[in-house]
Amino acid sequence: MLTMLLGMVMNVGRQVDGKIRMQNAADAAAYSGAVVVARGLNALAFTNHLLCEVFALTAFMREARDRNSERYVPEILAAWNEAGPVLARSGFPTFDRLGAAIPLKTPLEQELVRAFSEWGAAASEPILPEMEEILRAELIPEFQRAVVQAYPDIAQTAAAEVARRNGDPAHGRGTMAGVLWRSDAMPVGGSSETAMRTLPVVDPEMDDVFEGNYFTIARDQRKRLANSYLEEWNWRVLWFFDHRAKMCQFGALWRSFTCGYLKQLLEDEYPRSNLPHVLAREWHKPRFFWTGWPELPEAKEHLDRHFTFLGVVYWRPVPEFAPRLFRNPIQSDAVAYAQVRVFIPHPRLVYYQPPVDYPSDMGGMPGDIPPPPGQDPTPSDPDGPPPAPQNDYDVTREGAYSRWTLGANGWELRRPRWNYGWAQWTLLNENWTAQLVPATMANLPMILQSAPPVPGSPFALPNLGGLSAEEIQQISIH
Repeated sequence: MLTMLLGMVMNVGRQVDGKIRMQNAADAAAYSGAVVVARGLNALAFTNHLLCEVFALTAFMREARDRNSERYVPEILAAWNEAGPVLARSGFPTFDRLGAAIPLKTPLEQELVRAFSEWGAAASEPILPEMEEILRAELIPEFQRAVVQAYPDIAQTAAAEVARRNGDPAHGRGTMAGVLWRSDAMPVGGSSETAMRTLPVVDPEMDDVFEGNYFTIARDQRKRLANSYLEEWNWRVLWFFDHRAKMCQFGALWRSFTCGYLKQLLEDEYPRSNLPHVLAREWHKPRFFWTGWPELPEAKEHLDRHFTFLGVVYWRPVPEFAPRLFRNPIQSDAVAYAQVRVFIPHPRLVYYQPPVDYPSDMGGMPGDIPPPPGQDPTPSDPDGPPPAPQNDYDVTREGAYSRWTLGANGWELRRPRWNYGWAQWTLLNENWTAQLVPATMANLPMILQSAPPVPGSPFALPNLGGLSAEEIQQISIH
């Protein structure tokens, strides 16, 4: 009796240990595979920003090369020189002093424009050819297409490797296999990508079937983001002209020409190529940005279809201790599963350098950027990082931003508002992440009874006897 009791305890312990190990493996495999999918979306979002900034820098450097703005400055300053003596004879002390100062300042501004233009022309020589080659060869879209093709296979490999490592030591059960499934009961990666992509994105240039609405959305996003980057570069570079050398109007001229070059690039040279990838949606309207979720259950169906995955691990049965006395009545191999979802959380904290208004920040060509904060910044805010905004209208402390000053080189740690590009459900957001969720997938029974695409002997799958997903949830709460 003691021997039989010992055998029962050992068998129960091995079964419990195997179940816990398999469930941990399923959680880890699902999460690891989904993290790779999220990283693929983040890579596409980053390169979308990179593509738009390349457009902005190309337009910027073309003006630096051609020096169009410089040609109009002498005429403008000559007009100021003519106005100086007139102001000096006005009889008003303020205008008299202004008239005397104008002839002294115009040569300084002329020399400033000349030096700045030469600086820009020198900077454009190594930078502009690289930018134009990136656009001409469509290097960024080609990289994005490689991401869409490669990341599903990487996600499947990650899930399989995590399962294999969780199955060590095997204790006679062989190699634990892991597979990441889509909600349509097809494994991630491989030949199934031809029917439906794991990364729910659209290439507006290559996907003809989607061209109608997605093509317009991609062009609108590219135009808005490229203009935003160009505006930022001009603001950084032209600070001194905007604040200390306004007479020559060089800043306004430069902005006009760079905007013209950018429009030429976007509308004339690359109207149908070098387009950013966009997120696949089924309810957006033509020529309008998508601004919110539709009503349930349409939103849930879309999330389940494009952003939800099931990690399943497979393992041989636990060898019984004293098999003549104890026998496992289940004939199939052991299976465990976990569901995971890829999504965008609230805006993350980012480093930000606020605008400054003092003469030491004189601007400069691209490359003259203040150093980032140190590795171990000390927060100056005793309250710590602020909470995330709860909605579109939540404005905390510093208006549009929550603020956490770092005090190193003027950089701050901020949490942007829920606005365009930062927290919307788009491929301009680099905050994609993954999270384990309850297993409520409608195709759960079909996936559990589908043969896993793994090498070696096939696993004996469980016979669920026609159970639905809801009935499985009552049996296996996960």
